Amino acid sequence: MSSTTTQAEAKPARPRRALPPLMQLTDAAAERLRGLYEKGEQGKLLRIGVKTKGCSGLSYDLSWVAEAAPTDERVTDKDVTLLVDRKASLFLIGTVMDYEVKAMSAGFSFTNPNEKGRCGCGESFHV
Repeated sequence: MSSTTTQAEAKPARPRRALPPLMQLTDAAAERLRGLYEKGEQGKLLRIGVKTKGCSGLSYDLSWVAEAAPTDERVTDKDVTLLVDRKASLFLIGTVMDYEVKAMSAGFSFTNPNEKGRCGCGESFHV
């Protein structure tokens, strides 16, 4: 007598991998955002998006909004909340936002595992 096994019986189901967080903040970025939320941008939230710009095609777009849009994703890290435009979420999965102070400039920077390259001036990126 022969036995037959179905494909479902032959291969056990693989456990699903956890998705990386949409975005994370460094301590410096969280501290800077807290300061901005408490002072000049009190009552607003930072929205991060991606727009077509520059020689590589895409750039990060940061704007202050009074309230979340229905299409915004809320990200809370280190007790700081920011918004991510849903249209940009696929470009930003796993991104780490930092705040850097350099000799001649200061600002937010992004370490994005989805980036495949940047333009020479650093203003835009492509995935």
